[in-house]
Parts: sequence; C-alpha cells; structure tokens
Amino acid sequence: MSAFESRAWLKKYAEWTPHTLSYGDTTLLDVYDNNLAINADRPAVTFFGRTFDYKELDRQVRRAAAGLRAFGVRPGDRVALLLPNCPQHLVAFYAILKLGATVVEHNPLYTAHELTPPFQDHGARVAIAWDKAAPTLEKLRGKTSLETIVSVNMTEAMPAVQRTLLKLPVPMVRKTRAKLTAPAPNTVPFEVLLSNAIGGDGSDVETPDHVTKDTIALILYTSGTTGVPKGAQLSHGNLFANILQGKAWVPGLGEGPEKLLAALPMFHAYGLTMTATLGVFIGGEIIMLPAPDLKLIMKIMRKNTPTWLPGVPTLYEKIVETAEAANVDISGVRNSFSGASSLPVATVKRWEEFTGGRLVEGYGLTETSPIIVGNPMNDDRRPGYVGVPFPDTLVRIANPDNLDETQPDGVEGEVLVKGPQVFQGYLNQPEATEKSFHDGWYRTGDVGVMEEDGFIRLVARIKEVIITGGFNVYPAEVEDVLKEHPDVEDATVVGMPRPDGSENVVAAISLVEGAAMDPERLKEYCREQLTRYKVPRTFYHFDEMPRDQMGKIRRRDVQAQLIERYGK
Repeated sequence: MSAFESRAWLKKYAEWTPHTLSYGDTTLLDVYDNNLAINADRPAVTFFGRTFDYKELDRQVRRAAAGLRAFGVRPGDRVALLLPNCPQHLVAFYAILKLGATVVEHNPLYTAHELTPPFQDHGARVAIAWDKAAPTLEKLRGKTSLETIVSVNMTEAMPAVQRTLLKLPVPMVRKTRAKLTAPAPNTVPFEVLLSNAIGGDGSDVETPDHVTKDTIALILYTSGTTGVPKGAQLSHGNLFANILQGKAWVPGLGEGPEKLLAALPMFHAYGLTMTATLGVFIGGEIIMLPAPDLKLIMKIMRKNTPTWLPGVPTLYEKIVETAEAANVDISGVRNSFSGASSLPVATVKRWEEFTGGRLVEGYGLTETSPIIVGNPMNDDRRPGYVGVPFPDTLVRIANPDNLDETQPDGVEGEVLVKGPQVFQGYLNQPEATEKSFHDGWYRTGDVGVMEEDGFIRLVARIKEVIITGGFNVYPAEVEDVLKEHPDVEDATVVGMPRPDGSENVVAAISLVEGAAMDPERLKEYCREQLTRYKVPRTFYHFDEMPRDQMGKIRRRDVQAQLIERYGK
C-alpha cells in the first residue's frame, strides 16, 4: 500500500496536532468579533514603537467601513489595497470585510502597466493605496472602473515624536521622509475616510448576516505556471481553515501572549495568513514593518522580541548575520516557519542556535491560502523536504501522463492537493479554473516525490523542467550543487531554447566578494557531482538576480533576460 493510500504521514504528526479539525461555518468576521470580545485591551498592532490595542483597532475599522460605505461600497463589491505593512493596511482589510465586500491585494510598487489588466478584471471602483503609489493609480482612471483613491500616509501611524522629527527641514530627514510618504493630490486622505465628515463613527456597522464561509474574502493575483496574472478567489472558509490548521501545527501557539513579526508583505498570501489573519485569530500583537529592514528588525529584537517569525531563508540568514555582528540577543523567538524557497540545513542550525526556538520549512501556493504541507515542529522534521500534509489535506503525486494514476512511493510526478484551504477558482476565468483542477484535485504545477512515510520533496515547477537531449533536468538539483561551491553566492538554472525544440542547461550565478568568474572550473566541479547532461553548458554572471517580493529568484525572469541578451 502506498503512502498516499495509507495516509502514512499521519504517523509523523506531532502529539499536539490532531488528524482532523472542526471548521464549522466560521468566517474571518467571526474570528474578528470573537477576538474583540475576548482581547479588546490586548496589544493588536505595533508600528515603529507605537501600539494600538484591539479596541482602538476596532474603532478605526468601524470608521473606515462607514467611510467606504459612504463611497458606495456594498456587499460583494471589490476594494483594491496597494499598501506596505502598516496599521492602516490591517484596518482597511477588516473594514472591507465588515461590509461583506472583497479585498483585492496588489503590490504597491507595481507599475500602471502591471496594474491595468488586474483592475480591468476585478473592476474595483475604490482603492486604498500608499500615497507614493497614488500617481500610478491616477493613470488607471478612465481605462478601468477606478473612481476613488484613498491615500495612506503611513507616518500618521507612527509615534508623535517620530512624526515631528520627520518634519524637520534637514536633508537627511527629507530623504527618509521621501521614502515613506509623498504628496497625493486628487485623493481622499485615509484620516478623512475615518472622520465623522464622511461616514460617521461607524457605531452602526454590524457584521453582515449573509457572509458565509463560502463568501469570497480575498482575491490575489498570481501568474501560476502560465505567466498570465489570474485572480485567485479565496473564501472566508479557505482562509479560516489555514489559520486553524496552522495553529494546530505550532506547539502552544496562542496559549500565551504572542508577538508576530510582520516583515513579509501582507499583499502576499504567505505574509497575510501568517500575520494579519493568524494574529487576530490568536489575539497576538502584530509588529509591523513596511519592509524587512535589518536595522529596524534589530531594534525590535532588542526591545520587543517576537515569539513568532514567519519568513524566507534569506531573511533568517540575514537576521542571524546582523545579530551576530551587532551583538544583538535574538533568543526568545519560539517558532519560525519558512517558505518560498528551499531552506538550507545550515540556516536551520544557526537560527536555532541563536534563538533557542524551532525553525521548519513548509510549502503552499496562493491558491491554497497558502499552506498545504509543513515539516512537523518536533524531532520528526526532515531537512530537504517540505514536510507532510496539513490536517484534512490530501496530497498525492500523480503520473503526469495519466493524472488518475498515483505514482509509487519515491517516484516523481505532479503534486495534486485537496483540502478546505483550496481556493474557489479564478475570477472571470472558468476555463483556467477548469484546467487547474482534475477530478476535484488542484494541480499545483509542481513536480514532487512522496516517500513511503509520507514526507514530500519538491523537484521543480513543471514549466521550469529543462528538457535537453530527451532528458529532464530539474533546476533545483543543479542549483543545490552550484550553491555549495565556495565562489558562488547564489545560483539559478534555466533552459535556453535550441532550434531543435530542446534546451541547453545554463546557469546564472552571483559570486562571493573577491571571486573570479571561471566557467571551466565550475563545469569541472559540476561534472564531479552531476550526470553530464545536467552540467550547465554556459555560465552567466549576475550582480543581482531578479527576485519576487518574497526574495525568491524568479527563474522565468532570469530566462527572459538571458534570451533577450544572448538568444538567437
């Protein structure tokens, strides 16, 4: 019997994690209201040292909801958010939900060219945006449904002393202020939205009865494996399921005061679930940073050490390096969960030595709210593997040529998933939605292997598998070898098209300081550890790799740059 058939992974669950959970008809609004009833006086958000309790957060949420209602936002409408991590982001998120409307998250650094197709797709008439992004949104008026732009000056959420200092007419201060805020003409300031002049104090805003677990709470745009952005629709039930699963996964989470570091962007599924929704669910203090700035993180570590720190491998590495160099004590971070890219064993070891806490790796996608697999937070965790399926989550490895057939243990195939956190489909794209599922199973587009005990190892994205001379080459395997070379700082491996429809394996690398580019030596090094067809034919030097907002190298962008420069 295969690991999938026997559900072998259940034997690897930590003693505190149940095999199944009760989700009921719970919505994010139920979570919000329940937390407010219990934790009104507990810290909710801390931003540059200023803390708001849940009672104050709710006051602002109600006022924002009343203001949006005055602007015509009704149940089922979509409201766009383009904000860095700041208290106004959390307020706006829950205010939109309070009206029975849907949040649409966007990266505030995107260009008008990048934002136009999604805005034409979701049709939001109101957007709440970082004031520095307001000029970009102005360009969308007339060619999308956008009418009202509410601008957020995030310095307004800082302590009064810092706000005063930022107004000083000193060149260095002006430079700092310019990074945080900018004039936003033709917009409604967020403070005005919250004022009595627009919608009143919001005391009459109540949780709508018609919002159910199946109501769409959030839309996130993702390219998936096609490169064409699609709006993944996540319901209240999807998002609640994932935070309930996460709470069950992490020992003691929420049983005492928790401090969650929100350094990952909330406009990304990972950052949103791991801080904004999980934080409210457990009544934790969400310590917000507009960007994962290491100086700011060190200040937090000195004064208000987080107990929960979700991140990506590079963030953990940089925090340890900086803490060691600056002699900052980072002990007290009890639990950390890593995603987005492979977590090196050395990173885990150093992090746990410095914090005294636990760091494990997991895996998920925007379409799955996002987590579906995690390493158990006990001694059964396994380096190099993304872990085992979350409670009530089924994962099977399918034969790519016949998706009805489950691969034998240890044989690679496409990762398929079923679970309460799997999304409701793509907005306005029924064909794309249909193609993304097979007989009720969501097709992740990832190639993976399930071992006989249920542990899963990822191999590659299906679209990133390189086919050379009839053989499949999985980029991650070659990258892992290259990253072990002492001269290589980072590496990514892609395919360069050949006239015969095949591809050449090539590597883009960044070198450590002082190292010289020596392609022949790198090839010789690779030949010692890889079959010859996997060895990169060409090496290209990059000072900086193109990365997404999570810090993960975008192979597709690397490939596009190489084809543009050198392709024939």
